[in-house]
Amino acid sequence: MTTGLPGSPYPLGATVTGGGTNFAVASEVAAGLTLCLFDEAGQESQVPMADFDAGVWHTFVPGVGAGQAYGFRTQGPYQPAAGIRCNPAKLLLDPYARAVSGTVTDNPDVLGYVGGNPDTPSDADSAADVPRSLVVDPAAYGWQGHAPRRRPYADTVIYEVHVKGFTQQHPDVPPALRGTYAGLAHEAATGYLKDLGVTAVELLPVHELVPEGWLTGRGLTNYWGYNTIGFFAPTQRYSAEVRAGHPGGQVGEFKAMVDSLHAAGLEVILDVVFNHSAEGNELGPTLCFRGLDNPAYYRLDDGDPRHYYDTTGTGNSLNTGHPRTLQLIMDSLRYWLTEMRVDGFRFDLAATLARQEGGFDTTSAFFDLVSQDPVVSQAKLIAEPWDVGQTDSYDLGQFPPLWSEWNGRYRDSMRDFWRSHPIGLGEFATRFAGSSDLYGGDRRRPTASVNLITVHDGFTLRDLVSYNDKHNQANGENNNDGSTDNRSWNCGAEGTTTDPDVLALRGRQSRALLTTLLLSSGVPMLLGGDELGRTQQGNNNAYCQDNEISWFDWAHTDPDLLAFTKQLIALRHRHPVFRRRRFLAGADTSELGWFIPAGTPMTDADWNDDSALALAVYLDGADSPDRAADGQPLLDDDFLILVNAWWELLDFTLPVTRGPADPRVWQLELNTFEGTSPSPVRPLRAGDLLTVSPRSIVVLRAPRPAG
Repeated sequence: MTTGLPGSPYPLGATVTGGGTNFAVASEVAAGLTLCLFDEAGQESQVPMADFDAGVWHTFVPGVGAGQAYGFRTQGPYQPAAGIRCNPAKLLLDPYARAVSGTVTDNPDVLGYVGGNPDTPSDADSAADVPRSLVVDPAAYGWQGHAPRRRPYADTVIYEVHVKGFTQQHPDVPPALRGTYAGLAHEAATGYLKDLGVTAVELLPVHELVPEGWLTGRGLTNYWGYNTIGFFAPTQRYSAEVRAGHPGGQVGEFKAMVDSLHAAGLEVILDVVFNHSAEGNELGPTLCFRGLDNPAYYRLDDGDPRHYYDTTGTGNSLNTGHPRTLQLIMDSLRYWLTEMRVDGFRFDLAATLARQEGGFDTTSAFFDLVSQDPVVSQAKLIAEPWDVGQTDSYDLGQFPPLWSEWNGRYRDSMRDFWRSHPIGLGEFATRFAGSSDLYGGDRRRPTASVNLITVHDGFTLRDLVSYNDKHNQANGENNNDGSTDNRSWNCGAEGTTTDPDVLALRGRQSRALLTTLLLSSGVPMLLGGDELGRTQQGNNNAYCQDNEISWFDWAHTDPDLLAFTKQLIALRHRHPVFRRRRFLAGADTSELGWFIPAGTPMTDADWNDDSALALAVYLDGADSPDRAADGQPLLDDDFLILVNAWWELLDFTLPVTRGPADPRVWQLELNTFEGTSPSPVRPLRAGDLLTVSPRSIVVLRAPRPAG
C-alpha cells in the first residue's frame, strides 16, 4: 500500500505540482476514500486519503505525474432507502478527470445489482470492467496564439456538426485522422468550413461518455454522445493520438483542433450535457457520481430515494440545487473556456438546469452563478429551452437576457409555411423578424433567437423534403422511436426517386427553406451537411447510428445546393441589414415594411388571413448595425424579399416605400426557383410587376447611391 502525504482540498481533481500530484475529491457521505493507482500492467496500488476538509478528501502523492491512471473507492454506508450508495467494490472515475482511458464492459454482474435489485449491490470488483482517470499536465500543449474569436452574435452563422461524422469519409483528410479531432483540424476540413462562410462550429458532445448497455447489446452505440460521464475530459473516441497508443493524447489533440479552427476564423461551441449522466436510473452502472455522493449529484425521488427524479428521459437528472453539483458545472465551464479555449456552449435540455423544487425558475442558483461569473458570462450561452415530462417542460422565450435559445417555434412555423400549411402571415413575419413576441418583452435582442430549420435531432434538410414519415428501422425499436411530428413533405414520392419533377421540387423547397433561414433576423444555425444534400435515408433519430447513415457522404453531394448556400451566407455577411441587433418598433417601422402581392401595405384583415401564403418584405438599409470608425452608421442597400409559398405563379407589384417619386432601381439578387444562375430581370421600379414562380423567394436589391 502506497502512502500519501497531506494534500490540499483545492483544486478538485488531480493537479500536478512540484514533485508529485495532489488528488482531491468531494464526498460528504463517504466514511473514507481510497485513491487507487494503476501501473501499465493494470496492477493496483491503494493510497488511503486520510485528510478531510469541508466535504473534500485529499492527499498528495510524491513521484506521480502526467499519464498516471487512477480511480477512487468509497467506504461507507450502502443505504438506497436513504439515497446513499457507497460500495468499495466499485472503482470510480474522478468527476474532475481531465482525461479518461479505457471503456466500460457489458458485464452486468460487475456493473449492476444482484438479481436486478438495487437494494442488493454486486460485490464483484469492477476495476477490470471500467475506465480509469488519467493525470494530465495542462502545460504539455503549447498554444499557437490564436485567441478565442468572440464574434458578435449578430455576425454569427453556426454550423452544427459531429466531429467524427464530418471527416470519417472525407477523401482529403488522411485516413489515420478521419473521425478525429485532428481530422477536423486538418486544412481540408477547416478550409471547407471557411470557404462555406460559417463562423462557428457547434460540436455535438465531446465530453467523455459511456454508451447505454441496451444499445451496445444490440451492436449499436450512442453516436451523438448525449451520455456524459466526464465533464472535464474530451472523449477518447475521437482521438487519433489514442488510436495510435497514446492514452491521454486526446487533450493536446483537442487543443490543437481549437487552435486550427480559431486560425481559420471559426468559433468553437460545445454541446454540453449537464442535465444527466451516463449512470442512468437506479439499475444503471456505478461509475462515478453515484458511488461518491449520490444525493449531492442527483435529484432523488422525495417519496423513495432509491429512485431518481427524471426530467431528461434518461433515468436521472443532475441535482443543480446542490452546491457541489453547481460547483462541478461552473468549474467545468470555466475549464473549457480558459484551459481548452472554446468560445461558448449549447446546453442540452437546459430547462432541467434551472429547476428548483421541481419547477423551472429564472431566478435559479444556476442562472445566478452564470450571470455573476466573470468568465462564463462572457461566453456564448445557448439553451435548448426545454426538457421532458413536466407541465412546464417547454420554456421557449423564458431564459434570462444573457442567453440565446434554440427557437423551436421558428423551426415548426417555417417548416409548416413552406409545406403550405396555413399558419398565417403574421406568424411567418414574426419569426422572420426575430420573434419579438418571445424576446422583445424582456428587452432582449433578435439574436436571442437561434433560428433553425433542421438539427441533429430529426430529419436532415434533404430528408425533410423527401419523406412524409420517419424510417428508423435500423435503430432496432420497430420504428417506434423518434418524433412523429416532423412537419415534412416528400414532394410527391416517399424517399428515393428518379422522377425529375419531384427532384426539381425538392431542390426548390430546400433553397426556399435555406433562404428563409439565412435572411431571417436572429442567429442562423445550419445543420452540417444540409448544404450538401446529406440524407439519413429517412431516419429522424440517428443517435445510435455510427455508420454511413450518419456520416457525411462526400462522394455523393449536391454541388449546386452547396454553391447556393455559399451564395446565401455571403449575402448575409455582405449586408448588415440582415443582421440587425435590435427589434424595429415605433418610429423604426418605416425601416421594415410588409406588403401583400398587390403592393399595398398589410392590413389587419391580411394579417388575420390564415390561408395566405405570400407577402413582400421591405428592408431599409438605413437601419444598419455596422458603424464606421467615427461611430457613424454604415448605410446598406435596400432590399425587397418576395415570398411565394403557393403552388402557382404569382404576380407581385413592387410596393412604393419612399413616396411616388422614388428613384430607386431594383435589381435581381437571388431567385430560389432557379438557384445560382437565375434568368436576368430587367431593372424594376416601384409599381412594376414581377412574376414570382411557385414555392420560391425572389430577393431584389436597390443599391444605395454613392456618397
